[in-house]
Amino acid sequence: MLDPNNIEQQIIDSKRTLRERMPDFEQRLEQETARLKAEIAAVKQEMAEGHAVVDIDFADIQAGKISQATIDKIYRRGVIVVRKVFDQAQVNAWNDNLMHYVADNNYFDKQKEKAGLDNYFGALASSKPQIFGLYWSQPQMQARTSQQMADLRKWLNGLWELDADNPEFDPNKECLYADRIRQREPGDASLGLSPHIDGGSVERWIDPSFHEVYREVFFGDLEKYNPWDAHFRTQTNEIPSPAVCQMFRTYQGWTALTQQGPGDGTLNIVPITRTIAWLLLRALADDIPADELCRAKAGRALGVFKEYHELVMDAYVPIPTVNPGDTVWWHPDVIHGVEDKHTGSGYSNVMYIGAAPDCEKNRRFLEILRPAFEAGKSCPDFAPEDYEIDFEGRFTPDQLSPLGKEQLGYV
Repeated sequence: MLDPNNIEQQIIDSKRTLRERMPDFEQRLEQETARLKAEIAAVKQEMAEGHAVVDIDFADIQAGKISQATIDKIYRRGVIVVRKVFDQAQVNAWNDNLMHYVADNNYFDKQKEKAGLDNYFGALASSKPQIFGLYWSQPQMQARTSQQMADLRKWLNGLWELDADNPEFDPNKECLYADRIRQREPGDASLGLSPHIDGGSVERWIDPSFHEVYREVFFGDLEKYNPWDAHFRTQTNEIPSPAVCQMFRTYQGWTALTQQGPGDGTLNIVPITRTIAWLLLRALADDIPADELCRAKAGRALGVFKEYHELVMDAYVPIPTVNPGDTVWWHPDVIHGVEDKHTGSGYSNVMYIGAAPDCEKNRRFLEILRPAFEAGKSCPDFAPEDYEIDFEGRFTPDQLSPLGKEQLGYV
């Protein structure tokens, strides 16, 4: 089991054990490096011809018009833009509401008072982005509990490989997860996020629960590793931290509130779902010190660094331009970050809304999320800033729809 007070020794012991169980380690790393290079070349070609990210319309999902070729590309790329999920007029109203919600409730003054609290982004290369510790605004809750979002996440969750007799999660039901918003000002030049993966760092190498998720990478047939295999995904043990989500998310994601694209201080990604296999093996190579995992730190996001992972950065690309009402989704093992500079002319605003399907792990989190919602406190995954306790206009339990009540576990 994980011991947060003895991470260095656990790293040493786990690396030695993993290498002992992989007599063919060098062959595995060479094999995965060759595969990654081929995928990087494919990404470059797709970018030259248009874009590597899968780009589809919500209406086509609803009409059952998504081809198998498109689904196969989703499996390879792990990043999807779904267009026109929400009406643009509705989204414009949401954006205006959020801007007023921040300003009218004196968020900036309150933020200065709480500046000393721990920050998820403190260990990444750039300073923190303009992300606001707000969880319970009207727009956020309306979007999370909307039928459009429920239908879309059901389709997305259905792309995962599940055991028919004993599924790891129910793809048709969602547990509500409360994340934040981004309102990034034009001209901002200091508020990016370096490339990383959420959902655990050193745990992936030292905890047996993650060894099950990545069993083919470490111990089995590398050719059979499938990033979309759901087995054991909801059973992992993470080190508690504001950097680690306590829920299992099939996708991270956000809903665009403003138009944004390359140069607008928004999302960059490595659209190769399988990259995690190479990252896991790379940290076990002989050039990495025995007590190191390519600078992975407990309780932080899994960073991606040029000194160890330069190969991957050849496929680090911006998302295509999106419009208000479009959504962006990425597999939980996909490398992503935020541009250091916002060189555009307008705000780059989003609501972070991912997918957290119904499962035992996610239902446990709802038990501590509901009281936070009722009191207007921060989501328990994040620093307890609790800005919204006395915010005017906050969404309250009496406003929940039947779907919202179900997603929060009230029924």
